[in-house]
Amino acid sequence: MSVTTTTHLNFRGEARQALEFYQSVFGGRLTLVTYGDFGMPKELPDAGKVVFGQLTADNGFGIMAYDAPSQSPAAAAPAATTREHGMTLTGERFFVSVRGDDAEEVGALWEKLAAGATLIEKYGPSQWAPGFGMLTDQFGVTWILDVAVAYDAG
Repeated sequence: MSVTTTTHLNFRGEARQALEFYQSVFGGRLTLVTYGDFGMPKELPDAGKVVFGQLTADNGFGIMAYDAPSQSPAAAAPAATTREHGMTLTGERFFVSVRGDDAEEVGALWEKLAAGATLIEKYGPSQWAPGFGMLTDQFGVTWILDVAVAYDAG
């Protein structure tokens, strides 16, 4: 048996724009299906919103997203994520982590993802990796980008 996990992001009407932006960063194939595509009458407010969205890239990157129906309860706004004294302080329940094995390639992804973002920790060498950075993108999603390091298990 093989098991994989894919981050699934929940938006309030921004899923299409977010997935298109992530496609511009990571490349890949984008699938978007609206509530209207599934039969919701086009005159209803949510008909044009994304009920199923998925981005899959050849390099292994994958993410899913949808727009929560307008009658869904509002999510409590988490406290902003910050880095202080080498610690990450946050009220968020999750981050999206992207890890690669080449500092320049991960850095190039960082540069694209950083457009319109709030930088938490600028991308660069860290104590534990040749490249690490943290930001909250223009859609409110917090991302960690880093470079994998081979650890000696002995």
